[in-house]
Amino acid sequence: MRNHEVINKHNLLDENGALIEPGWSRSLIQSYDRNMIKKRKTRIKEWDYYYIMSNSNEFCLCLTVSDLGYLGLHSVSFVDLINAKEHTQSELIPFPMGKTNLPPTSETGDVCFKNKNLSISYKHKGEARIIKMNYPGFDGKKGISCNIVLTDEPRDSMVIATPWDEDKKAFYYNQKINCMRASGTVKYGDEVFELNPDTDFAGLDWGRGVWTYDNYWYWSSGSGQIDGVTFGFNLGYGFGNTNAASENVIFYNGIAHKFDDIVFNISPNYTDNWTIKSSDGRFDMEFEPIIDRSALIDLKVIVTDQHQVFGRMNGTAVLDDGTTIEVKDFLCFAEKVHNKY
Repeated sequence: MRNHEVINKHNLLDENGALIEPGWSRSLIQSYDRNMIKKRKTRIKEWDYYYIMSNSNEFCLCLTVSDLGYLGLHSVSFVDLINAKEHTQSELIPFPMGKTNLPPTSETGDVCFKNKNLSISYKHKGEARIIKMNYPGFDGKKGISCNIVLTDEPRDSMVIATPWDEDKKAFYYNQKINCMRASGTVKYGDEVFELNPDTDFAGLDWGRGVWTYDNYWYWSSGSGQIDGVTFGFNLGYGFGNTNAASENVIFYNGIAHKFDDIVFNISPNYTDNWTIKSSDGRFDMEFEPIIDRSALIDLKVIVTDQHQVFGRMNGTAVLDDGTTIEVKDFLCFAEKVHNKY
């Protein structure tokens, strides 16, 4: 497998709706334009997903705003890593087909969803990202809300443009931003959690594209620090043609260190220990699960079967210059997802 880095700015798609240059980059150097897609609106998938991993409070808050063509799926998850409990709740909107108005880049523009039950907004303010959410009926009307500020966005992110062999007009354009510092508050029921930007970090999964109908994916992400230096990773595989590039990156002090393939060795029981290893030895970890946030949505036409497992990584990560980073008890998640949509 090669790792072709895209370094010149140009449109993402050609006049036929096909990817011009499959590969990876450190920012959104290729320009996404929904109007250049040559598939029906029900096939277009767009989402902005944030996770906020609080090492100081040992919880993870996950927020999704998505427009999947057939369905708008807007959800909130609170994962209690001390007591191994979680609650996920979603608002389903039929056939939004672009009406969610997700912006064509993560760098500017606001993301907003609001109905009578839930409001979520992601906004830019200078170099910060402001995340607000209010869900009064969450978890038996305990309610959950947040007002979070993300700062210190690193220089590098992981961006990948992935085609599918079976459909030249299918593609996935994806950015993962790791290791943003999180401050602010999360209120869940009667508890108020203060986020500490010295220890609490966030990641963004920004996705735009046209997917084929039936796909598996494997994804793992972590954002934090080791010995006072920001450290994180993005690992993934399982869909599309990744001959041009994988999405496997180690982030250290804001810089992306790219490596090749990865394999998740998962027990049939998702809460047994996993091993996650690259063939070149640059990522070699044992993953110790805390909780499996499993979810199954079966709407016949749309089916999503998710196992997002939260836990701790232990092992080694090797940077481009050969430096080995020792990783101990690093909070993160790893998942296996099967989607038909």
